[in-house]
Parts: sequence; C-alpha cells; structure tokens
Amino acid sequence: MNSWVNYHSHTNFCDGSEAPEIYLEEAVRLGFTAYGFSAHAPVPFQTNWCLPDNRFQDYLNEINRLKELYKSKIKVYLGLEIDYIPGIAGRRRHLNSQAALDYFIGSVHFVERFTDGGYWNIDTSPELFQRGLKEIFGSDFRSAATRFWELTRQMVETDQPDIIGHLDKIKMFNAGNQYFRESESWYREQVELTLKSIKKAGSIVEVNTRGYYRYNQPDLYPGERIISRLAEEDIPVIISSDAHKPEEIVKGMAHAALKLKNLGIKKLCLLNHSGWNQYSFSENGIDVPG
Repeated sequence: MNSWVNYHSHTNFCDGSEAPEIYLEEAVRLGFTAYGFSAHAPVPFQTNWCLPDNRFQDYLNEINRLKELYKSKIKVYLGLEIDYIPGIAGRRRHLNSQAALDYFIGSVHFVERFTDGGYWNIDTSPELFQRGLKEIFGSDFRSAATRFWELTRQMVETDQPDIIGHLDKIKMFNAGNQYFRESESWYREQVELTLKSIKKAGSIVEVNTRGYYRYNQPDLYPGERIISRLAEEDIPVIISSDAHKPEEIVKGMAHAALKLKNLGIKKLCLLNHSGWNQYSFSENGIDVPG
C-alpha cells in the first residue's frame, strides 16, 4: 500500500492559512495514513509567524482533540518546529511540553542580530537577507554561511531534534550562484562537519519541497550534493512539503521521491507505534505496512 505522510505543516495557529482540521480532511481525501502538525514554536520576541505563547496550550489541546476524533481515519501526530537561537530559543524552552509531543523539527531561521537588537531572519525576503549580510557580516557571505552551519551543528548537538528542517536554508536567495557555489571547498567542509554531527545524534534529515513548488527553485532543501552524501552515510530521510495551505500537503513529493531514488536514497522514515522506522518508497508514496 503506497501512501504519503507529511510531518511539516503550518496552520492558522501560526503562519498557515486554515484550521488544522481542514488539513486533515485533505489528507484523508488524498489517502494519507498519517499526518503531523508542526507549528512554529513560540519565541521570546515579536514575530508574525510563530505560535503566540498565549495560544500554545490551545494548539496542544486542538491537535490532541483531532487525534481522538480522526483515529479511525488517519493517525495524527503532534509536533513543533522549534527554532534554535543560542540562549534564547530551542528545545529547553519547551521542555515542559516535550512529553506531550510526538516529535519536533529543529530549524535555524535566525542568524545573529542587527545593531538595534533585532534578529536576522534569513527566510524572509531578498531585501532583508541582503541587509543582514551587509550590516552583520560586512557582505561576507562565507562568514554568514559558516555561522549558519555552526548554529545548525550546535542545535543538533544540544537539542538533538527528531528531524532537521530544511538543512541548507542559507542558500535560499542564491539563485544563479549569486553568493557562492555549493562545490566550493569551504562550503563542502561545513556540510561534512554538520552531517557528521547529525549522524552521531541520530536525527532524521528532512527533504523539504517548499522552495521547489512555492518559489520555482530548481533544487530541494537540501540540494543534490547533500542528498547524495546522506545516501552514502546512510542518514535517515523524510520528505515534507512544509505546507502552509491544505492544498500544499503533497506538493513536490513525487518529484522529490524520484530525485531521491536517482541519488541513492532507498528508504524513507515513517513514525508509528514503535518509533521511527524506514520503508521503501516510489513516486506514488511510501510502502506503508498494511
């Protein structure tokens, strides 16, 4: 039985478009056997895309309600996407809720701070990316990217996420190799150090399709070079669409599956009662046990 699952999903509790139940209805319609919600966890400063502290318990309650309501139709999982900012945000801030979570995604969106104290979010716009690069790193992309990878390794080693979100997000605005080429030795060294940390921690690497289907980017997160290394190092992988709308929950997955096959990935991870296990897959989905 072939079926897709999606563990990276944002609803109107954070920066998604609809209530969680609308996503579940679409997942059931598409024949999903499981669906995971991963709201952007609260951070201790103002954003327009993170789950507010005062809605955190409401989010937990709603996903747990849907678990029970939909248990005869689909397996529902409660997760969070937790930003890593040293001393500010990360797994420890949500330690009291960890027992309630089925999994969490660890992501790096913020790289250092502006002189006014604001955090540089590398995932907002080309203009903000350029501003942070200039004001914080003196337009030295190598320094900025090196810091991004350092933070990613710190997150892996201290928080040990179940899933590493969009691993090479620092390339988001690198269309046409504007800032660097992934073949450059310094960049490859940073990637290798990070993959070593991920393998030691036992985390799963997400292959994220959002850039491909939402922004017409030619590559996935992570890109082909890194995916090939994941295959060589036997680091476990999932495919996620990072959906912000119900109609996005399966977008790009067939494309990603074919690419992963061609790059040597033989199995994808699936969460079930015994934890994370790996199963064969095709462009039609994961070979879910009957």
